[in-house]
Amino acid sequence: MFKEMGRTSQAVLVILCVLRTVKAFEMEIIPAERIVAQIGGTLVLTCNTTGCASPSFSWRTQMDSPLGGKVSSHRTYSTLTMNPVSIVNSHSYLCTVICDEGGKKEKSVKVELYSFPSDPIIEISPSLVAGKPATVTCKIPDVYPSDHLEVLLKKDEHVLHEKYFLEDDSTNTETKTVTYTFHPTAEDAGKEITCVARLPIADMDFEPKERTSSQKLNANFGPQNTVITASPDSSPMEGDSLNLTCVTQSNPPAQIVWSKYLAEESIQRLIKNNVLSIPRVHFNDSGRYICEVINLVTNKTEKATVDIIIQGAPVITKLSIEPSATVQEGENVSIQCSAESNPPPKIILRRKFDNANAGHYSARSILLPSVMFQNGGDYECVAQNKYGNSKSEITLNVKYGPKNTMITVFPTAALKEGETVTMKCTSSGNPAPVISWNKKKATGESEKISENATITIRNLKSQDLGLYECEAYNQFGKEEKAVKLYVQARLEEPDQMIPLIIAFSSVAAVAVPAVAILIYVSRQAKINGSYSLVKALRLKV
Repeated sequence: MFKEMGRTSQAVLVILCVLRTVKAFEMEIIPAERIVAQIGGTLVLTCNTTGCASPSFSWRTQMDSPLGGKVSSHRTYSTLTMNPVSIVNSHSYLCTVICDEGGKKEKSVKVELYSFPSDPIIEISPSLVAGKPATVTCKIPDVYPSDHLEVLLKKDEHVLHEKYFLEDDSTNTETKTVTYTFHPTAEDAGKEITCVARLPIADMDFEPKERTSSQKLNANFGPQNTVITASPDSSPMEGDSLNLTCVTQSNPPAQIVWSKYLAEESIQRLIKNNVLSIPRVHFNDSGRYICEVINLVTNKTEKATVDIIIQGAPVITKLSIEPSATVQEGENVSIQCSAESNPPPKIILRRKFDNANAGHYSARSILLPSVMFQNGGDYECVAQNKYGNSKSEITLNVKYGPKNTMITVFPTAALKEGETVTMKCTSSGNPAPVISWNKKKATGESEKISENATITIRNLKSQDLGLYECEAYNQFGKEEKAVKLYVQARLEEPDQMIPLIIAFSSVAAVAVPAVAILIYVSRQAKINGSYSLVKALRLKV
């Protein structure tokens, strides 16, 4: 029994030792008790615990007003973030922590606000003229609490004016203004007007509590004596750099605007800078440039101009065919060329040929009324002056229907039965014509026999005799030619023959006119052979 009691005592001792090492439940708010925050900034309040495994946090204001912030709870701490801080955050904030093992604890912190974000802004108007009244305005932006604000206006070290806002009851940030009118003297030139703003609040630790701004007293004048300088000069070569600098006398410094005269008296606005820089000038940069200087205080404007002339070899700016580079035969065509340079270029627009004797025109345009297919080809424009020349080419593509369709028969001598005959059809056109062959039947109908330009008949027989038609066509028209084949035959007397007659005919683009065939008949013959011809061969034209 005593042994068991001894074991129990030891166990109690161990438990007591463990309990002594466990931390007590505590909490704190960081920052503690009182904090000064600037309106518009960021403030983070942290409620921290120790000695509690699973604390529960809550935030509120002592007046139960809106928190005006975002709560974020973690395992052992919770934060209240105010971003941005505003006038609604001027409260005492209470953090409550409930711990299952240790009960409930609360702590509070007071948030006091101020706003003094920037230096005063000084305005002096109108333009400072000796002996005439001038008004100085000092603006202190976004001040809070303004009933503590003090403002001093000084000229150098001499105090001109003081103002205190003790009676101000503003409940939010406001911009406060102090105005003072004085009569400057000639001796005031170069002196400084200083605005000193102070926000002394007892027991509030923030910096700065004093802000100042200064402005020199200067007589405003101008602009005057405005001039433009061109570097390297006002007539640079094409491709060179050009800098135009506008210089003026003005106080305060004048606003400078560059512009350029265009056609029809219009003006192109360029840049707002005293230097107009063009890294590589071109001919279209030639012209009159205007520098306009404006003093926004004196409300006066002055202008200066300079004429820039870009020199250099010609540049062809346009080489065109109207209405299009591809036209149909019969349309009206105009080829035009233009170039720019200084001095002005001489322009030659001409048609190119394969030989050296090229036709040309010393003009800027070529008119081709009712253009023909022979007018198609390459045209070139040459522009030249004392600095050099420039050349450009363009191609006129004339579309037309088939022309000059021809049939060639080989051999050209009289043919005999069993021999081979070749007939070739050629035609010109753009696009290249499609060629096909037809043969007239005994019924008068045509039968397409080939879609090739050349046909060959081997082992010539009686059924191969007749009228053959070549048809050349494209989308712009059609032209036909015909040939009629006759074969010589063996006669009763071998030395007398009927020669081959090859008759050609021209056929219009749409219809086939009458075929003219010339036949020479030796005499009526009795035909001996494997097939028979008519006793007398006759053709009526």
